Amino acid sequence: MPEPTVKAPSQPHSPLPDFCSLPVISALLVVGALCVTLAWLAPESTRGWRGFSVGMLFVEWLGLVTGVALCKLRPWLLRLPGLLPYAGVWAVMVLIVTIGSLLAQWMDRVLDMQMILSAQSAFVRDNALIAALLGAAMLRYFYVLAEWQARLAAVAHAKVEALQARIRPHFLFNSMNTVAALVRVDPVAAERTVENLSELFRAALGQHDTHTATLGEELQLVDRYLAIEQLRLGDRLHVRREFDDLPSEASLPLLLLQPLVENAVRHGIQPLREGGEVILRVRREDGMMLIEIDNPLADAPSTGGSGHGLNNVRQRVAYHFGTRANVEAGPQQGRFVVTLRLPVEIRHARADRR
Repeated sequence: MPEPTVKAPSQPHSPLPDFCSLPVISALLVVGALCVTLAWLAPESTRGWRGFSVGMLFVEWLGLVTGVALCKLRPWLLRLPGLLPYAGVWAVMVLIVTIGSLLAQWMDRVLDMQMILSAQSAFVRDNALIAALLGAAMLRYFYVLAEWQARLAAVAHAKVEALQARIRPHFLFNSMNTVAALVRVDPVAAERTVENLSELFRAALGQHDTHTATLGEELQLVDRYLAIEQLRLGDRLHVRREFDDLPSEASLPLLLLQPLVENAVRHGIQPLREGGEVILRVRREDGMMLIEIDNPLADAPSTGGSGHGLNNVRQRVAYHFGTRANVEAGPQQGRFVVTLRLPVEIRHARADRR
């Protein structure tokens, strides 16, 4: 009997911002520029445009040096436990400002620019104190921002988990009855049906750690589902596939297409005595991937439909792709068509899927 696998713990959320990113470096430069501007606009300020320009150049230079230093030191700072990474960042900021102030004081004296009117100790001390206060305020902001982003990610993950848990293919009970009927009549078909069911169960129960799959994997699950329904409905079910430039490795939320195809069979084919045709279309258009599930409209609506499956798909698409994707559904020329317009995000297929 195989031993149960232990799910590896997820990687902890990074406690530090990415100091190599443009938004973080821009924040350092903007805060420095605001400080120089406020000091220049102060009522007791005696510095003119020359002093403002030199001060702005000095502070922006310190901001750039600090950003580059923190970008390079971030991997080592992340190794510190608890909140020590923030303390390390704060110490680096104060140290760079202190050294930069000493260097500026020396250059002012050597070049006789007479830009620094205060004593050397006061100039360096005041700059270090300002850097300590502003650094602490900015790190507090980054910490709160990181916590907020972590909470948003946790809420989104929990909602995706809840949406995934609501996926309960209605055909499973009928499929078991089909298997029971085929065991004596056609054992090979019964075995094949059990294999298809096992794959669908594996996806529906979320065996894999990830909530994503590829388009190729999703279409394989759809084929397994349709093979089971073909045994139950026989000649009443016809399937036409229209695949144009199929991006098989495009990323999709796990088990996204099967509920839509199930709805097409349940509400479009099953109520019709003569059956009908389900059309699956996949094509690229304007850099996007278009997926259509097309089924006939029954004369009378089938019972049991509440729209949860389609709403589930809409929410999962929104969580996975954001505003870049949309889902449209409605009658078109006597048929019901669901259209998914999704970005093409290429992901490698998982090795654990067969």
